[in-house]
Amino acid sequence: MSMYRQLWLAIILSTLLALLGSLLAATLSARSYLSEQLSIKNADNVAALALSLSQQEPDAVVVELAVSALFDSGHYELIRVTDPFGKPIVERRAPANQYEVPAWFARALPLTSTPGRAQISKGWQQFGTIELVSHGKFAYRSLWKSVWEMIAALAAAGVVGGALGSLVLNRLRKPLDAVIGQAQAITERRFVTIAEPSVPELRQLATAMNGTVTRLKSMFEDEAARLETVRREVNCDPLTGLANRNSFLAQLRADLAEEESQGGALLLVRVANLVAINRAIGRAATDELLTRIGDVVGQAATNNPNGVGARLNGADYALMLPGEREPQAVAARLLEEVIQEGEAFVGAGPTAQIGFGRYPRGVDASAVMAQVDAALAAAEAEGRNAIREAQFVADEETPRSGDDWSRLIRNALERRWVRLISFPVANLGGGLIHRECPLRLMLDEHGEWLPAGRFLPMAERLRLTPQIDLTAVTLGLDQLAADPAIPGLAINLSASSIADEQFRRQLLDTLGKQPATAKRLWLEVAETGVLNHFDAFRGIVKALKGTGCRLGIEHFGRHFSQIGLLHDLGLDYIKVDASFVRGLDDDGSNRTFLQGLSIIAHGIGLTVIAEGVVSEAELKALIDVGFDGATGPAVKEPA
Repeated sequence: MSMYRQLWLAIILSTLLALLGSLLAATLSARSYLSEQLSIKNADNVAALALSLSQQEPDAVVVELAVSALFDSGHYELIRVTDPFGKPIVERRAPANQYEVPAWFARALPLTSTPGRAQISKGWQQFGTIELVSHGKFAYRSLWKSVWEMIAALAAAGVVGGALGSLVLNRLRKPLDAVIGQAQAITERRFVTIAEPSVPELRQLATAMNGTVTRLKSMFEDEAARLETVRREVNCDPLTGLANRNSFLAQLRADLAEEESQGGALLLVRVANLVAINRAIGRAATDELLTRIGDVVGQAATNNPNGVGARLNGADYALMLPGEREPQAVAARLLEEVIQEGEAFVGAGPTAQIGFGRYPRGVDASAVMAQVDAALAAAEAEGRNAIREAQFVADEETPRSGDDWSRLIRNALERRWVRLISFPVANLGGGLIHRECPLRLMLDEHGEWLPAGRFLPMAERLRLTPQIDLTAVTLGLDQLAADPAIPGLAINLSASSIADEQFRRQLLDTLGKQPATAKRLWLEVAETGVLNHFDAFRGIVKALKGTGCRLGIEHFGRHFSQIGLLHDLGLDYIKVDASFVRGLDDDGSNRTFLQGLSIIAHGIGLTVIAEGVVSEAELKALIDVGFDGATGPAVKEPA
């Protein structure tokens, strides 16, 4: 039995006992009072009657007439007159038990009164003795009425007491539920604080819990800050804060290999005559120039949701812009801003040259870098501020208008020209955790199955991702229902979908129709999308908790400094970006960072999975850093 039920039972029982005790005490007191009043009435009335008869020179006839007249008034139960020798002269007695109240009430609360007695005189002689008992029906009627009035009053008091008890319990229940919820959140590795209640005992408990949570959050944030420092030391240029060469190339390779990659643009920027500039203005001023150019490159990267800016060496910068369709405009704007920043340092001489090109998904990173580097060399050969484009990449999509894309995507969804493909996600012992299932879409009946990177950018622009994601979730649920042996399927949701209120309602409705199957569904959102739509993501995580499906973040780690936002979400897993895993077995530069990330993630209850693992050596290295699972070309299908 719950504590609240026990409290309610105690309140009800104590109230009933108090009411019954009060009723009994009041009833017995009223009965005693009425019995006493009857005895007094008997004495007064018999004295008055005896005096009246004594003054009339009484005889038997006069006494009988007087007694009969008095008895017929109905106020007396017994009037009896006897002579000095005890012989009855006249006696009038009312029928027994005619009290105008239930018989059980009269039996349970009998009214006992002392009969009134007095002497009747005739001159100086005793005529006889009169005995009188008042009728109890009036007293019983009064007692019956008073009992009901007391019951009504006490019942009203009980109702008021119950209402007050309810208010008190509710006042206690809200802060107590908050404390219980906080304790449950800690067991789920979510650290939340609550307002301190006004009840002293609960306030002490809440204060202690809040203190514990604050200390845990502080430890979590301190460790996260330390690891962010480690990450930046390993992956960032110390002067500009941009990605260093190794980190940039790892991210470029990851984007080229990513299933959902849509291609993009690569720009290489070279500061002109850096050696001469350094000799002319000194090291400190040169560092200032390089820092300012780094800020320009970094700002250009932030204008793209997944953009990456890097400093490759002393004079060279790189800019990767996934999904960028107009790199020439970006390059022209970038060169203009670099020239403005460098004007005060280099005067009228050339400041920088830029080479750029668009790359498709699946090509080799070295080939992309070589071609764009050749374009940069051509720009540098001009000896002035210049831009050159690498022409090696042909656009793999025939240009289509937005209306054409909208019609083709909607038609594919209506005709169900969509399917999920499957990649295993396994634990490091080889067991299957779940299957990662990106969506393929076919634009015409005899066309090719397009990867997400080919149609998602336009779908994002046309706001069709909610329909595409709902289709993917439906396909996943159908596949899980058809094959109970599958431990789980992971479906990626677009950031624009989770920000759509209608999509969230439809998703919950879809999951609600197959509650048992939904427990094996894994839903994940890219890290960039989570941070760009964090409030919407928090809302959908909270809404989906009751469905039993698992929720996670993919491509995690590039924005590790914001991991503190995740401590109270109650997520189930993260998939660490492939750029941190690449080459882990060789140089191990990210080993310390990944070990710390694993410890922090496990501390808040997250399963940690590596993305894009390409070799057995990388798989073995993941065991040492404490990861739980992996996906990628090196992950084999479990037997």
